[in-house]
Amino acid sequence: MIVGIYDGWANPTEAAAIGAAACGVLAVATGGMRTQGIIDSALGAAQATAMIFLVLLGADMLNTALALSQMPVELAAWVKNSQVPPLLIMVMILAIYVLLGCVMDSLAMILLTIPIFYPMVMGLDFWGLNPTDKSIWFGILALMVVEIGLVHPPVGMNVYIINRLAKDVPLRETFKGVIPFLISDFVRIVLLLLFPAISLVLVRMFHN
Repeated sequence: MIVGIYDGWANPTEAAAIGAAACGVLAVATGGMRTQGIIDSALGAAQATAMIFLVLLGADMLNTALALSQMPVELAAWVKNSQVPPLLIMVMILAIYVLLGCVMDSLAMILLTIPIFYPMVMGLDFWGLNPTDKSIWFGILALMVVEIGLVHPPVGMNVYIINRLAKDVPLRETFKGVIPFLISDFVRIVLLLLFPAISLVLVRMFHN
């Protein structure tokens, strides 16, 4: 999958299909995929697909309402004229993502918030970045903070999932275990926030 994506003969969707097909062949060859396994896999895939499409449907309806109301454009103009430091606005946006991670999954957060936050970010000046670099920088920050929100106390959704797998470990210990990783993540976010070149150096290198 990785070789196919970076060599250019498969896009991410095609590479994912290749990986899924390879896993299916391996499961059949090793005896782990029989009639009941195929039925369970099909039902699980159908349930996950239905959930994703329901989220996409809701996000599309929200985007249509936002486009008709012009709320993102008006909000971006208001934020730009509010004289609030752009860095403070970015910190507030990232903090909102951390809070949303307690109650929403990453796909829903991205689909529901990007139409609102993206115009705001693009209307502000961050370190003199051009629109392309600013988009990449914001996308990297948003994705990182979304994943941090999913493991952040007190309601990190992924922490509860992991704790259910390790039933002999108290939930308190599970949350304690992620704290060192959260600290390192926040340090990384601060560095990327203050020095955008860190997140853009590889993009520019491969682009050139």
